[in-house]
Amino acid sequence: MIQALAKKLLPLVNTKKNTDALSDYMEYRIEEHYRIMEQAQDTQVLHHSQGAIRELRRLKTLRDEVVMMAESK
Repeated sequence: MIQALAKKLLPLVNTKKNTDALSDYMEYRIEEHYRIMEQAQDTQVLHHSQGAIRELRRLKTLRDEVVMMAESK
């Protein structure tokens, strides 16, 4: 992530109300993808859900990444 983008994202990730709501939504979506994986009969659907879960988990660390980049020189 580039520093300019990190600075634009700071207001989003520095507000506890926003981060809590985003975290709740990501947990909900992860659960949904687990349900899809349990019922998947196609490997492509399984792989799609695995990728989605991976990205949602990565987004859960967005605040740490943004703060670190925004503070770097």
